[in-house]
Amino acid sequence: MMGNLIIRVDASAEMGTGHLMRCLALAQAWKDTGGKVTFITACQSSELLQRPREEDFELHVLSHPYPDAGDWEQVEDILGAHPSAWVVLDGYHFDEAYQQRVKGAEHQLLVIDDMAHLKHYYADIVLNQNLGAEEYHYSCEPYTKLLVGSRYVLLRREFLAWRSWKREIPKVAQRVLVTLGGGDFNNPTLNVIQALQRVDVSGLETIVVIGASNSYTSALEAAIRQSQIPIRLIRDAKNMPELIAWADVAVSAAGTTIWELLFFGTPSLVLISATNQRYVAEQIGSEGIGESLGSVETLSVDTLAETIARLLRDQVLRAKMSKRGKKLVDGIGVTRIISEIHREMLPP
Repeated sequence: MMGNLIIRVDASAEMGTGHLMRCLALAQAWKDTGGKVTFITACQSSELLQRPREEDFELHVLSHPYPDAGDWEQVEDILGAHPSAWVVLDGYHFDEAYQQRVKGAEHQLLVIDDMAHLKHYYADIVLNQNLGAEEYHYSCEPYTKLLVGSRYVLLRREFLAWRSWKREIPKVAQRVLVTLGGGDFNNPTLNVIQALQRVDVSGLETIVVIGASNSYTSALEAAIRQSQIPIRLIRDAKNMPELIAWADVAVSAAGTTIWELLFFGTPSLVLISATNQRYVAEQIGSEGIGESLGSVETLSVDTLAETIARLLRDQVLRAKMSKRGKKLVDGIGVTRIISEIHREMLPP
C-alpha cells in the first residue's frame, strides 16, 4: 500500500500550467499503484482544477499562495490530518523555509525543481527532469537523493498508452501543431499564426492549442478567420496525445509539453517563453532533438516562417530529430520516481 501523497502546487497564466500538469502525472501513477492523493493549490482556474477533480483526488483551494501566511496555516492543518504522507512541492516560490516547515512537521518531502535556484534543499528527494540537470550543483542534506535528467520525465497516463506507437516521417510535412504553454503570456501564438501565412508548402494545415488560462482567444480567433490556410483552435485540449500524433511538426514552448512531443518523436521548433525554459531549449538544440528559436519576445515572423518551411521540407532532419527525441523520453520516468519514493518510505 502506497499511503498518502500530498501535492502543494500552483498554476496561473503568469507562472504557466506545467507545474500542475506534471504533478498530475505523478498523482495518477501514485493512484494507479494504490495510493491516495491530496492536492493543495492556489490555482483559481476552474478548467485546470477540473483535472484533479476528474481523478477524484482530494482538493483544497487556497485563497492566497505563499509567502502569504495563510498558505502554511492551511497546509499545516492538512498535513496534521495525514501524519505519514509524503509531500510534494512544485513551484519556484516554495523556498528553503517552506521546505524546513514540511520537514519540521515530520513529513518526507519531494521537491520538483528546474533550475537549482535555491541556496539549499532540505527535501528527501529532489527531482529535476530537465536535459542537462546532471550538470547542476545542488546544495542539499546528506540524506537527499537527486533524481536528475530525462530518465525521470513525468508523463500523464493518457500519454503512456501510446508507448508502442510509431511515427511516420513524410517526405514533405504538412501538419503543424502550435502549443506555446497554458498561459501563453503576451500572445506569441499570434506571431506563429502570422508566420504560417508566409509558408509556401502545399496542403499545409495547423492546429493551435491554447490553455484554459489564455486571455487572447478573441484575437486568435480573428486571425484564424483571416487565415489563408486551415487552422483549428482548441482551448484546454483534453486529447493532446491524439493531437501530437496527428502533427508532423510542432512549434512549442520549452515547457512541460516539450517532453510529450519528444516522447512521440515529434520534430519541434522550440521557443523560450519563460526564463526557466532557456537552458532546456538550448540543450534541445545542441542535442539535435529539436531547434531552438530563442525567446518569444525577440521572435521574428519572417525568420520563423523560413525555419518552419525549411523543417517541413527536410525529411532527413525530421527523421533524425524524431529518433533522438523518442530515445530521450522513454515513458518510464514516472515509474522510476514512484520506485524511488517507495525505497525511501519510512515504516509506519
